[in-house]
Amino acid sequence: MATPATVPAPQRAPKGWKLPWWVEPTATVVALGSFGLYSIWEVFFHTTGRFGNYLSPFFSPDVTAWGIHVIPAVWVVWVPLLFRASCYYYRKEYYRGFFADPAACARPERSRVYRGETRFPLSLNNLHRFMLYLAIVVILFLWDDTVRAFIFPNGFGVGLGSLIMLGNVILLSYYTFSCHAFRHLVGGGLDCFTCRARAVTRYGLWSRVSAWNSHHGQWAWISMFGVWATDVYIRLLISGVLHDPRLI
Repeated sequence: MATPATVPAPQRAPKGWKLPWWVEPTATVVALGSFGLYSIWEVFFHTTGRFGNYLSPFFSPDVTAWGIHVIPAVWVVWVPLLFRASCYYYRKEYYRGFFADPAACARPERSRVYRGETRFPLSLNNLHRFMLYLAIVVILFLWDDTVRAFIFPNGFGVGLGSLIMLGNVILLSYYTFSCHAFRHLVGGGLDCFTCRARAVTRYGLWSRVSAWNSHHGQWAWISMFGVWATDVYIRLLISGVLHDPRLI
């Protein structure tokens, strides 16, 4: 009689190392809080963000060139601010970090009655889709600023600032166009993706945006630090601390 084969005992998959639950909300408070304080300092304590053909994203578009005599950044910075503040991903992050409601997954709620975003001021987050339209306009201005960053008094050129601004606007474009609201804009409201040629085209766009959307959280953080780094670089140029090297 054949001896039955011995069935090996099931092996448990090794558990990956996980950070404590409080690390993410704490990092969110530090990162967003620091960026917020820096933004306030930049917007209210400086009247320009221009160095030659470089323009800080905090001051784009340059409304002073249109004869609008206000603090430039105050005029325009509220659009990307409200776009990020109402972002679905950022809502989760700052609800956890600043309000601790809840602080993380599997953590208890602070409030006994859940009202969601039905009351002011959290109900303003429902305007996110409209802020998307304005954010797209800002992105167009930023691309125009980036093109101008490669045009020097003596013609086309490439400076370190040109490349930094290019990287920044690419990151911001990925963040903006990976947005959940943009994903719904290009592919939402369709009952059939293959019934008409237009629906097929929209399905292709929806599939592409969905792939970007799966990394929306990463684009949110990377693009924020990209804006920060670009503004710091231009501010240091304005202050004379740095000299912009010309590569071409």
